[in-house]
Amino acid sequence: MDTTLRDGEQTSGVSFNAREKLSIARLLLEELHVSRIEIASARVSQGEQQAVRAIAEWAAAKGYADRVEALGFIDGGVSLDWLGTAGCRVVNLLAKGSRKHCEGQLRRTPERHLEDVRAEILAAVDRGMKVNLYLEDWSNGMRRSPDYVYAMLDGLADAPVSRFMCPDTLGVLDPYDTERFCRDLVERYPSLRFDFHAHNDYDLAVANTAAAVRAGFHGVHVTVNGLGERAGNAPLSSAVAVLHDRLGRTTGIDETKINRVSRTVESYTGIRIPANRPIVGASVFTQCAGIHADGDSKNNLYFNELLPERFGRVREYALGKTSGKANVLKNLEALGIDLDEAAMRKVTERVVELSDKKEQVTAEDLPYIIADVLRYDPVDTPVRILNYSLSLAQGMHPVATLRIEIHGCAYERTSAGDGQYDAFMRALRQIYREQLGREFPMLRDYTVSIPPGGRTDAFVQTIITWEMDGREFKTRGLDADQTEAAIKATVKMLNIIEINYNDNGC
Repeated sequence: MDTTLRDGEQTSGVSFNAREKLSIARLLLEELHVSRIEIASARVSQGEQQAVRAIAEWAAAKGYADRVEALGFIDGGVSLDWLGTAGCRVVNLLAKGSRKHCEGQLRRTPERHLEDVRAEILAAVDRGMKVNLYLEDWSNGMRRSPDYVYAMLDGLADAPVSRFMCPDTLGVLDPYDTERFCRDLVERYPSLRFDFHAHNDYDLAVANTAAAVRAGFHGVHVTVNGLGERAGNAPLSSAVAVLHDRLGRTTGIDETKINRVSRTVESYTGIRIPANRPIVGASVFTQCAGIHADGDSKNNLYFNELLPERFGRVREYALGKTSGKANVLKNLEALGIDLDEAAMRKVTERVVELSDKKEQVTAEDLPYIIADVLRYDPVDTPVRILNYSLSLAQGMHPVATLRIEIHGCAYERTSAGDGQYDAFMRALRQIYREQLGREFPMLRDYTVSIPPGGRTDAFVQTIITWEMDGREFKTRGLDADQTEAAIKATVKMLNIIEINYNDNGC
């Protein structure tokens, strides 16, 4: 069960609107093929109820109504009314899974709480709803008051509950305790179905999830990108890979769609995926050490089961001081460039030299490095900026005038924009679309980094991700002015795409 839209939304600063929730629900059920999704908590807001209604209506039309769940509370039917009005047919009731929570938070005796829970379950069934039951703080319940947990399950074993869901609410378990506690319940209650719900406070959520499955639990809860309160929940991507590869289990998840869904959720939340996050991080399928690239060329010596193609990605080879000739060779092969041994050595030395200066070297930089090292004349590049003027005035849109040479032909355009770089790009797009009659790459991402220290004259590094003909690539510009850095990155992009075109005359 994916609970990105409920538990994941408890991440600090994350709030999905109704359209985003419906979009993510569609991706999870129709593309990823997640078994179930938990979409909301009852009684949050009117807007949340509208979001639940939109998803419930869509799910009913698609035949997914029994796969859409929402959290409800033991509150005398108030949550059930709220969810029923929204059209939700599956409720995950939140009961207490530890004596401490029962007596300390609810001020109820275990016996009274059990009565309340049974009454809520029956009320939900009377409304035609399917019921699952969370045992909140179950992990601490098993540690400190197992008799309380057993009494709850004994008292509800004959109740119409589809799944008993056991959360490590405070993220305190390790895999050894998880397997022991889960196996205990499976053996005591062989007729009941159990889910495990991990939190990642000790960075053990995926390991604990695997331990629960190994012990015989029937379902696990995850979130896209590991979203969730505090340190988050078990990330869907890693949990799926571990279940498939280490435990040999099947989930029905389409692994090739994981990266796309992760990036979509990243864009909605604004929370960047760490570059080294397994499966979906930007650099996890990038080989940096030259010895690894060399091994990949010799019967894939450094491959494991996590092949990037499984997840809709490709393997890359980083360029830096540890990369060596093998990494440079891999990138040149991808670019279709063939160099002799002497030239290869010079290019590799230049890559190492640039890396020692802390500059980021990318595959797209290689043609420029080659031109520099082998003393090619830089004026031979197909695109040159002849001149440009940027104006900024208070209360007026910035304006850019651009004069550019492409394959020996000069073009000029003036355009206004929402910023100086936007005005520059609008003028450039007009040249390409109106004067050249060609498509222009889509700008997919734009990041700026400034070295620490607070100096106003510090270099600005601008990295822009472009997409053209279904292929993404990045270019970098470095300058003391942010707009100039962006323009330099853009010119690099132009010279990359213009390699594919010949001079057609002016």
